[in-house]
Amino acid sequence: MQTSQVKSAMRALEILEFFKRVRQPRAMSEIAAALGYPQSSTTVLLKTLITLGYLNFDRRERLYFPTVKVTSLGDWVPRALFGSGRVIEAMRDVHAATGETVSINTKNDIYLQYVQIVQSVHALRFHVEEGAMRLLTQSAVGWLLMSTMPDDKIDNVIRRANIATPKAADRVKLGDMMEKIRTIRQQGYCSVENVPFLGGATICVMLPVTIQGQPVVLGLGGAAERIRQNHDRYLSVLQKAAKTVVPSDPFDQPIEIEF
Repeated sequence: MQTSQVKSAMRALEILEFFKRVRQPRAMSEIAAALGYPQSSTTVLLKTLITLGYLNFDRRERLYFPTVKVTSLGDWVPRALFGSGRVIEAMRDVHAATGETVSINTKNDIYLQYVQIVQSVHALRFHVEEGAMRLLTQSAVGWLLMSTMPDDKIDNVIRRANIATPKAADRVKLGDMMEKIRTIRQQGYCSVENVPFLGGATICVMLPVTIQGQPVVLGLGGAAERIRQNHDRYLSVLQKAAKTVVPSDPFDQPIEIEF
């Protein structure tokens, strides 16, 4: 595939993601400026998305906005990924009890991926986009996901993740990481401050299901001081929510942990 085709495909998706963030109609010039695209190519992309039925154009106001066809692209995914829906309910239960950012996460090669997120209602919070990915070695959620893997596979993941880590200071030592993972396996959850955000903290637990064969973590994050003050209560809320999730279909199977 030609580089220009790949770039156009990426930009088309980035335009749809832009609307997910702003949630309001926008003019072509605003879209181009926000994404750093030339206005000429932005116009072509917008016209293409209109032709395909993914954008609506208000000619009088000269504004663009997604159509319901965008929604239909993924409205079947939650059922396919989460089965009965109890996983989503568990996430919402934790959010209702804590007000913190709550996420469902899984492994994607050497990365964790934030599959579903409910954002914090607190004034001091850390924003993470749904679908975002982070190296497994760079977060508590990633460490917990790695704890489900055999040691030899963890070794391989750490080496590959270190290669993909731009800053040498952020690369992890195998011995240090294995010590963390052994502790996580013993306590059955992971809790850490200042990772991946300075001033932030995360508590996470495993869910008794998989998504497309990959382990699933229910995580909670927010300001470190607030998490520290509520640590035991938050952990209890997470653990109780995890116990309510019961495998119910082929996409929702018990996780088998190998050591």
